[in-house]
Amino acid sequence: MRFWDPDGAKYGIPTYPLRMAPEGLATRRQLRARGLRPGGQDPVAQLMWRYPRGIAHACLYRIDRAKPVRPMTAGRWRAHEAMMRPRRTCDACRRDVGYVVRTSTGLCAPCDPALSAAPPAPFPFFDV
Repeated sequence: MRFWDPDGAKYGIPTYPLRMAPEGLATRRQLRARGLRPGGQDPVAQLMWRYPRGIAHACLYRIDRAKPVRPMTAGRWRAHEAMMRPRRTCDACRRDVGYVVRTSTGLCAPCDPALSAAPPAPFPFFDV
């Protein structure tokens, strides 16, 4: 197997193919799904796999050393809202539209002529 290196001799850290990690190890996303976070620990192993654009990897952390996710405080929610506000503000009408506006135009749906235009006509060979 190409990415089978449980001793870490080839990659410097124990490496496993996708879906072959030993019990007790999890990726960040798997930890988050369990309500955990790495908690400052270094990765103890990694997953590697091929995909169309190259080779991908994911770090593995020990589940028994993981800590609970910190709850969102009121201050964190305020900071998050302040960070998201510019992304939800239309450049033309300067309103907070409640969703993230397109980065290519910076305009909300009512202000963007491409989105408010009539839908394109169907192909002629579909007419019956």
